[in-house]
Amino acid sequence: MKITYDPEVDALSITFRDTTVTTKHLAEGIAAEYDSENRLVGLEILDAVRRFGGQDTLRQVVLEGVGPSVRV
Repeated sequence: MKITYDPEVDALSITFRDTTVTTKHLAEGIAAEYDSENRLVGLEILDAVRRFGGQDTLRQVVLEGVGPSVRV
């Protein structure tokens, strides 16, 4: 997974997998990207600073529960 932010256009992009995509617009400034099997592979959010409440929100990313899980 790759998370990128472009401050010049204020766009946040989350890519789960690099592949050829079809983009579906979910709302103004929010788009979802799907692969050929209609699986979600990415999200793009425009006007990210405004939507998330300021620059401080984009300065920190917390990943919880990421990594291999052990099933009993």
